[in-house]
This record gives sequence, C-alpha cells and structure tokens, in this order.
Amino acid sequence: GVARTTLREAIQQLLSLRILERRGNRLHVVEHFGVVEPADEGKQKQLQDLMEARRIIEVSLTELAACRATDRQRAELMGLASEFNTEIDAAEFRELNHRFHATIGECSGNPLLAELYDRVLQAVFESSAFASLMHGDLEPDEVEEIIQQVADGHHQIACAIRDGDPVVASEAAATHVADVESQVFEKLV
Repeated sequence: GVARTTLREAIQQLLSLRILERRGNRLHVVEHFGVVEPADEGKQKQLQDLMEARRIIEVSLTELAACRATDRQRAELMGLASEFNTEIDAAEFRELNHRFHATIGECSGNPLLAELYDRVLQAVFESSAFASLMHGDLEPDEVEEIIQQVADGHHQIACAIRDGDPVVASEAAATHVADVESQVFEKLV
C-alpha cells in the first residue's frame, strides 16, 4: 500500500545514513553496525551498550587468541604492541589501535567472531563520544597519558597471547577495556 516513489525515498535516506548498503544489482543489505547519532540524552546509553558488547566479545576473543594464535601471529601482535608510543599523533594511534585489535581477531581463529568484534569496535571508535576522547578539550599531557595507558594494556595482552596464557590474556583484556571505559565516561561527565 505504499507508492514506489515513497519507498525509494525511504531506502535512499537509509542509504545516506549508512544503515543500508547497495551491493551491485543485489538487494539492499544491512552489513554493519551504523552509528546513528541519537538525541543527546541517548549518546551515553548508546556508548554504554557498545562498550558492554565490546567487553563481552573482546575478553572471550582474547582468550581464544591465546590458545589458537600461530607463531607468526604472536610475533606480529608483539610488534604492533611495541609500536605504541606517546610521540604518535591521533590518526596514527587510531590506525595502530585498529590493526592491533584486528590482529587479535585473526589470532582467535574464528572469522565470524573476528568480524563481529571488528564491527563493534568500529561502532565504538566512530561514536562521537569516543572520538572526543582524543580530539576533545584535552591537554597534550592528558592525550599522552591515554596513549601510554593503552600501550601498557596492549603490551600486557600481547605478552599473554605470545605466552599462550588464556587466563592472563582474558584478564588483561578485561582490565584494558575497563580502563578505556573509565576514561571515556570520565570525559563525558
């Protein structure tokens, strides 16, 4: 009972919001967790939900990575962890952070979980609240402190995965996510 023009306009709006994607001649397919900016009172709740999903997936995925990573993957993860330093800028930090977490996903040996993890991380990192952590009104020494804390967390995670210790790896991941959450929500309040 809806006119084709109305339907086309609605689909076009969903495409512009990146909720739907066009794949060649195929139907429109939902392929990612879009980050739709809700009303101001909903941003914190949205981020809390994303961080909760991240925590649940990251801790378990890191445990799997410690059990399943190949020697090459373990070495790659250690190399990425060693690249974090307080001299990198925000763009380099984001890129390195993404590569580090994507490598953990690969180390898990479960492509489905790795993809889900990547989508949740992408939604977290693209949220305006999270982005403001590195681009907000922070002093340079505060940004350095954040980068150092992330670098320390990544190093602990990488060492546990390198050593094949799933208990220490999952504990390090839980601590890392909790640290990030506290930084984000401290800056929001």
